[in-house]
Parts: sequence; C-alpha cells; structure tokens
Amino acid sequence: MPHSPRSVRRSVTLFLLLTAVGLTGPGCRRAVRTDLGEDRTVETGVPVTLGSGEKGAQALSWDVGDGTPAKQGAQLSHAFARPGAYTVRALHEGQEVGRVRLTVVPRPLLRAVPGDAQTVLWMPRLQGNVEPLVDFHERLIGPEEAEEALREAPLVSIVLQSLTQGSSVVDPEEGFGLFILPEFDGVVAVLGITEPDAAMSAVASELESSGHQVMPTDDGAMRVVPQDGSEPMLLFVDRGYLYLAIPDGPEAEDDEEGEEGVPLEVLAVEPPRPAVADVQLVRRAVTELTGPGMSEVALLNELRPKVGEGNVYLYTGAPRLDEGEEEGPVRGFFASMTVRPEHVSLDGFLSSTRPLLQGASAPPSALMAESGLGPVAAAQLSVPPEELAKLAFGAPGSPRRERMVERWRARGLDAEALLKALRGDVAMLVYFDAPGFLRNFVRNQRPEPRGTVLIDAGLTSVEPVLRLLDERAQGSSLRFAMEKIPGGRLYKTLLWGQPVQLRIGPERATLIAGEPLEGRPRGDVGKSLRERFGGEAFGAGHLSVMADLGRLRAELDAQESLPGVPAERLASAQALIKAVLEGFTPLDSGFLDFSLAEGGARLKGSLRLRENARAGQEWK
Repeated sequence: MPHSPRSVRRSVTLFLLLTAVGLTGPGCRRAVRTDLGEDRTVETGVPVTLGSGEKGAQALSWDVGDGTPAKQGAQLSHAFARPGAYTVRALHEGQEVGRVRLTVVPRPLLRAVPGDAQTVLWMPRLQGNVEPLVDFHERLIGPEEAEEALREAPLVSIVLQSLTQGSSVVDPEEGFGLFILPEFDGVVAVLGITEPDAAMSAVASELESSGHQVMPTDDGAMRVVPQDGSEPMLLFVDRGYLYLAIPDGPEAEDDEEGEEGVPLEVLAVEPPRPAVADVQLVRRAVTELTGPGMSEVALLNELRPKVGEGNVYLYTGAPRLDEGEEEGPVRGFFASMTVRPEHVSLDGFLSSTRPLLQGASAPPSALMAESGLGPVAAAQLSVPPEELAKLAFGAPGSPRRERMVERWRARGLDAEALLKALRGDVAMLVYFDAPGFLRNFVRNQRPEPRGTVLIDAGLTSVEPVLRLLDERAQGSSLRFAMEKIPGGRLYKTLLWGQPVQLRIGPERATLIAGEPLEGRPRGDVGKSLRERFGGEAFGAGHLSVMADLGRLRAELDAQESLPGVPAERLASAQALIKAVLEGFTPLDSGFLDFSLAEGGARLKGSLRLRENARAGQEWK
C-alpha cells in the first residue's frame, strides 16, 4: 500500500528525533576530534606540546609511540629522547580522536649554545669523532697518561663510558663542546644526552669519585664544590643537553706591568670587560634561550665554508666593546681539526675588517731559496719591515719602543735607523749531524748536540747593523776574530766548543753555528718543504715553522758505518738512541703556517706521529 506524503514526513521526523535522543542520551559515546596539526620534524630533548590548554578542555589519553607510559590530560608536553619517526595518538575513552606523525632528529649542539657566546669549541657528533681523537691522544702521550688526563676533563669520562660500554645516557648522534659567555668568568661544558636524570646521576657519581662534593638544589640542578675549595660549579640539564658551568678561580695579583704594544694587530683580541663567576648566569642564559642559538650566527656561517670539514671545530668572535672603545681589525676566527690515528691537521681562517699587516708585502727568505736540503727544523718570517720591528721592539710610540730607543740613543745608536735596515725576511734552518753525533756518543758515552744552525735576515742597509755590533763588542768577554769582506764584515768565534760565524753583507746578515754543511746536497729548501707540507708555506708573506723528528731518526738509522767506530758498537749506539727517542716522544713532524688572504688570514697546521707509534685502546 503506498505511503502518503504525510506519513513519510512523520516517519522522517520521528527518525531524526530518535537519532538526536540516542546521540545525546545517557551512556552514548561521542567522538571528540582533536586537531594535532600537520606531520612535522622536531628535535630530541625539546618538549613538544599537543592538545588544548584551555580551561575545561576534554581530558585525553596520549600514546606517544616511543615506549613510554601513556599520559593523561587535555594537553601533552613530551620530549623524545632518541631520533626516529613516532606516531602520537590522542584517545578518548579508548577511541582514537587524533594522530600526528613526528620525525625526531638530533638537536645540533650549536642550537643548545646561547647566541652571544664568545668562543665555542665543539664536536658536532660524538659517534665517529670521539674515537679517533682519543686514539690519537693515547698514541701521543701514552694510554695511562691519556686515561688520567681524560678522567679529569669535564664530562669526558661519561662520554668514553657511553662509547665503550654502550651506555644509553649519552646521545652518540649529538655533540660535546665547551663555550665561553662574555659575562661569565669561566667555561661551560655541554653534552648531548638521552636520559636527563640518569645523566645527572652518572656525572654526579664521577665528580664525587674525584673528590668533589655534589649537592642537589631545589630547582633540579646540582651544586658541585671542588675538592680544592675553588669556586663551586653548577650541573644542570636543558632540552636534551647536560651543562657544567665551571668558573675560573681567583687570579693572583700581578703587580708587573703588562705587555706594552701589541706586536701584530692580529693578536689584539683581549677581553673588553671584566666577567663574573656567577654560575646561575649561565643557567639563565641557557634556559631562556629561544631560537637557533649559535647555529645561525651570521659570522660563524660566513666563515665556516672557508675551512675544510673536520672532527672538531672552533669559533671565536670579536670581543664586545666598551662605550667609546675603537673596534679592532679582527672580526672572528673559525677553524676545523681533522683527526686520524697518526695525524692531526688544522685549517683555520681569521676574518678582518681591513687588510692585516697594513696590506704590505715582504720578500721570501733568500736562505730558503738556496741552502742545504734536509733540515730537521725550519722557520721563516716574511712580514713588512715595520711589522717585523713591532714584533721585535714594540709599536711606534709604545713605552716599550720608547725605552728601547732612549736606551740605544744613550749609547750613541740610532734605533730607528736599525729598524729601517731590516728588509722584513728572517729565516732559520737546523741540520742534524748524525755521523758526528754517533761518533761522539760512542766515544764519550753521552749525547751531545751535533749539527748546524743557520739564521739569515735580509737587510736594506748595513751601516746601522755594523755600528750595533761595534757597540756590543766593546767590553764583551767573548773572544772573536773579525775580518773585512766586500761590503761588510765577517766575525768568527767559538761557543760551547762549536764554531760560530756571523757574516754581515750589503743585503744579508747570516749566522752559521756548528760544523760546515759539507757533502749535503743543496737546493730550494722552501720548495721541498712546500711539497711535503702543502700550500705556499715558507714563501713570500708567510710565517712558517716546522720540526721533523722523522728525518732525524732516519739519518741516525742510515749510518751503516763510521770510520774508527766498530760496527757492533755503532749498532748498539743506534739501538740505544732509537729506544730513547721512541720513549721520549712519538712525534714524527709538526708544521704551522700563517699567511694573509683576501678578507683576513689563513692558518694551516699539522701534527704527525711516527708509524707504529704506541697505540692505545682499539675502538670498535
């Protein structure tokens, strides 16, 4: 029987009324959807807030997906301890009412350092960076000495335990570092962690085992009183990182006058104002930190591409200036250090607001261009003459330079004329006389230096130098012979039984101490050193230095025979000396080079250990 329109309307109305009553009546569950936002990326240790904070908001159960117990409340605040992808679910009476996918990534260390930090030394990631650094340290000074030194370093012991024992307290994907705040008189150590309470407890135990007194504070930190009674330290955690604020101890009063006249303007980076040892200042700076911290400091990011990648990095900015204080030329410095089992290299860049050393140039050393090959040590300064004078005698008008000028004037000498006589290049070469050393050792049963030292300085005028030597010779107890040579003089004497010659010519002053370099091939020493250490070291405009103990060992081992020395005694002496050298130091060579570059200056360096140097723990 067909339904009338009126009947249909009544049925629909009745259905809607019954539905409304059913949905709102007692015992019915209503799904309350909760907007958790878009899927997103967050950082470890940084609390994530989800839900509603409004008064009277519906209570929910939260499953954060990381294995921690469910939490109750209208709003969730949760920090993820480890990286990963997590699904957070909001539940109402067992029914899911919202979900969001969070990708958790390690929090970069620089984001955990206040943006006004003056200096930061950091390792961006523990895993893969700590192991080679510790290995090199152990090879350098020995496993036992390294273990003792590292045990005393702040937070380092807990880092080593985490890597060797698989501790879950330290986050291997995050970093470790030290930083200095401009208003704090001390240093702050910072370490990425996964479990704040466990990390605090572990560090506290280490500090107590070292004799320090550790006392919890009402606000969750720990006050650490050093066993020597110095200023208390403060241990605290914040957003996935553990901090240890270490104030400097009081310095002894120094009545002596400080250094007068900065030799080179690139060294003129001094703290501009006194700081205080207030550890709470550090905590406030850290806990009140919002935003990217040091990670987006413009100068740091500008300098970072100028150096290579490394295991450890160093950044320091220009100091804050007091009111009325003139800005210096240095903007900041950035460096990376790359560590391998037997080799450490340094790559740094110094940024400046104007050309350093007045932008002037200086010639390379003539000694480097033509001399005996194979030195065991070398050094060169190639800087403008006035800058070289600053380095030796102080800046013009400084008390140090004025005293020097007045003292020489009293002796009838023109100091300024002497300074102008310098061309700007100074070099030194040191050679080892292996046959002479071994012969003397076998004969006298004690080691005595044997070799040759060459020191050479370029001159623009010879007369001021000769007048200085004449003045120094008067009343001197040193006996010497002097003879005239074309354009200058030659002085000869003996020091500690070794012959010494000083040749003053129209363009060069050269000192030769030790035995003549007979039989040694000659050539371009600077070129050979550049080929070994790289770059343009020992060239024009460079301040370079190197020491080569590997060559010294090689020259000792190369002596297969010596006239007048029995073969067995020679072999015995070589074995004894080799053992002494290996026990003394595992170093093979060291090198450092400073040179001007566009926008500042570049610093390069390396430290190399001999092959098969004593190894410490094998890292897995």
